[in-house]
This record gives sequence, structure tokens and C-alpha cells, in this order.
Amino acid sequence: MATPRSKAGTKGVPRHDREQQILTAATEEFGTSGYAAASLAAIAARVGVTKTLLHQYFGTKEDLYAACLTPVGDRLLDAVRTAMDGAGTTPDTPLRVLHGIFTALEGQREAWFVLYDTTLPSGGEAARRAAAYWSAIDALAADGTADLLRATGSTDPLDADALKYVWRDLVATLVRWWVKHPDQSPEAMTRRCARLFAAAAALTPTEGPPLV
Repeated sequence: MATPRSKAGTKGVPRHDREQQILTAATEEFGTSGYAAASLAAIAARVGVTKTLLHQYFGTKEDLYAACLTPVGDRLLDAVRTAMDGAGTTPDTPLRVLHGIFTALEGQREAWFVLYDTTLPSGGEAARRAAAYWSAIDALAADGTADLLRATGSTDPLDADALKYVWRDLVATLVRWWVKHPDQSPEAMTRRCARLFAAAAALTPTEGPPLV
């Protein structure tokens, strides 16, 4: 899914088109290399422009990262909100959320790692913006997992907190696996998740003595 190297940034390309070319290339570079290892020179080479032009359009490396982060964060947050909107949380909600995430990332799967980049320096505007998206998505996850637990009769807040962490790590793991299998469509991946959930449910004991 790499942007082909070309003369896309040569004179005569409309500013808006050139900005989009740069953002696409930068998202790929940041998503595959991470903020720390990514370079403006590599991004410029992907588009066929100079580093000077990148600075003219977007400012510093962190400014460019933030410009990539915002549309990614907006897409993912909107996907989760849309999947959870309606008549409340149901057993199908987790699959709807996953399908929404896969669909939002399709065509630019590495964008997930732009939002969740462990190499992003703390304290800057990009880090603050990323943290705001994490907080909003985590809040939705907390509400959804708490609703699912209440439906099973559990009201223990520690259960809800633990499940939120499990869900967050599960989603990240599934996305990482999906990125490594580009032949898997969002629909195929959602069906796979449904099978995995069913298998996990079948292995969960419903009767018998406590495990501990």
C-alpha cells in the first residue's frame, strides 16, 4: 500500500492535491516506521518533493504528524461511536465495533499505528491530541464493556475495568494481525472474529465448582 514514488509534487499540482499526497505518504511512513524512525526525507521521496516543501506546507515533523493524526483519530472515533449508537449495548456490539474499525482503516491500515505510536514524544501537541483520542475511545469502551457485564449480572467495577483493558489489547492485537494479512477484507476479518469469539465462549465453563 505504499505510495508510488513519482513527480507528484512537481509544479502545476493544485495545492490541495499536493497536501493530500503528502499526508498520504506521511501516514504511511509514520505508520510503518513510527514517529521516532520516520524521516521527512523519506516522506518527501515518497511524494517526489523536497523537504523544504514539506516544511512550507506543514511546518515541523511533529506538525506534519499531527496533521496525519487528526483524520485518523476522527475516523476511528466516529467508527466506534457509530457502531455503539442505537438501542444500547448488545452481544453483537463488539463485532459491530470491530467491523467499524476495520472499515475505517481499509486502504490505509498502517494508520492505526499513527494513532497508537509508542515512540511519539510526550509533552507535545501531537501527543496531547493522541491522548485525547485515546481517552475518548477508552470512555466508549468502558461504557460498552460495563453494559455487557451488567447484562450477565456482574456489577463489580473491577470486572468492568479489567474487561476494558482486555478489550483494548484484544482490538490492538487483532488489528496488528490484520495488517500482516492484507488479503483479509474488513468483512472477512469480522467473520473471523465472530468465529474466535464463539470458540472462546465455548471454552468458558458455565457450571461446576469455582476455578479458584
